[in-house]
Amino acid sequence: MRKSKTMFIKQLYTNCLSEAAYFIASAGEAAVIDPVRDIDVYLDLAKEHNVTIKYIFETHFHADFVSGHLDLAAATRASIVYGPNAETEFPVYLAADGERFKIGGLTLEVLHTPGHTLESSCYLLYDESGKPHSVFTGDTLFVGDVGRPDLFSGNLGKEELAGLLFDSLNTKIKSLPDDVIVYPAHGPGSACGKNLGPDTYSTIGDEKRSNYALLAADKDTFIQQVTTDLAAPPSYFPVNAKINKEGYDALKAVMEKSLRPLSIATFKEKMAAEVLILDTRMANEFAEGFVPGSINIGLEGRFAEWAGSLLPFDQEIILVTAPGKEEETIVRLARVGFDNVSGYLEGGYEAWIAAGEQRDLIITVEADELAMDLPHDENLVVVDVRKPAEFADGHVKGAINLNLSEMTDPGTMADFDDLHNLYVHCQGGYRSIIACSLLKREGIHNLRNVAGGFAKIKEEKGIEIVQEKNVLN
Repeated sequence: MRKSKTMFIKQLYTNCLSEAAYFIASAGEAAVIDPVRDIDVYLDLAKEHNVTIKYIFETHFHADFVSGHLDLAAATRASIVYGPNAETEFPVYLAADGERFKIGGLTLEVLHTPGHTLESSCYLLYDESGKPHSVFTGDTLFVGDVGRPDLFSGNLGKEELAGLLFDSLNTKIKSLPDDVIVYPAHGPGSACGKNLGPDTYSTIGDEKRSNYALLAADKDTFIQQVTTDLAAPPSYFPVNAKINKEGYDALKAVMEKSLRPLSIATFKEKMAAEVLILDTRMANEFAEGFVPGSINIGLEGRFAEWAGSLLPFDQEIILVTAPGKEEETIVRLARVGFDNVSGYLEGGYEAWIAAGEQRDLIITVEADELAMDLPHDENLVVVDVRKPAEFADGHVKGAINLNLSEMTDPGTMADFDDLHNLYVHCQGGYRSIIACSLLKREGIHNLRNVAGGFAKIKEEKGIEIVQEKNVLN
């Protein structure tokens, strides 16, 4: 948070999306940059500071979350502003490169910075004295990284977009004063870059000294660096980018449709119709018992990202949540474009058990039990559901790498049969429970979850750990 006599800047960070929105206020006026879909926090800030939200600035068409620009504009009558080349199916103001906007005593300048996407723009904020203060870089520049150039922008290839990004950084960003604060749209863990740093803001000077992409000697080197070893983007990215360009239903309407308690009888009727059951309780609670056929994605982890990657957007969803977590679950699903929830189990899992309904569970074992079983069970298969780079950096000898993000692809579980004894693990335990729920939903029940994941497995002396020769970065 940055304050002056008439300037207020607040970063609003959504952890499970690694996403940063910004609220800027001065002398009775405010602007919001890259808002998420649930907009109450921005309205509350405007009321708290007695300001009117005048503008909603979008740095680009976001692929990893649904923006709150439409709902916020409807609530405030603020103008939605994009930089050049943005094409939408709803009214927006298309700003020119270099165009300036007044927010109280402050000035915000549009810097068109194509590369991550063609319409990507940064916003340079000048303080009351006219001095450059901070730059809101969207996905153009992160702390320690830059936006990946392969995310659904026109017909250009990633090398062409990377070339544009090099030009944007060198002509628009690196030339800014070293003390200008860098406020990016994402922090560590985001799939919008390759390897973002641990902080959520920086300075131009710090990035010029330490960011590999800003240290590249020439354009060819830069293109090679930013296009090498790019993991496949999450499958929901093109869906969210399309929603942000075309529009969506108001969140209020989504809540009215989704926040409905379902009796056990109604819940079972929907189960019979093969509606998808999503259980958002904590992984350890889910493992102890759940409605058969449920998929677990716990709210305690990177919930929205995994939901977007693993769940279908065209199938009805019903929920099982911890008591009081129904509304939060629906909102966090809506952040990544899920408007297809039709209700939640009234009374939760406890009501299901109290009614004497059938349940399933996941057997969890400690790493030392895996160590004891490995030498003696010829049908034992270690299933490592971490990312390929994690697997390459060290894994149980003979383990199968079944990347969680690919487990809904057809055929990924076809090689398992009833003879296999599956020991499933990730790094710490969150992803492996998701994987176990997916396996069980496909009728594969002879499995065990390894508590503590690879972090505990590698501590066991009886388990051989190997590395790949070429470890991905």
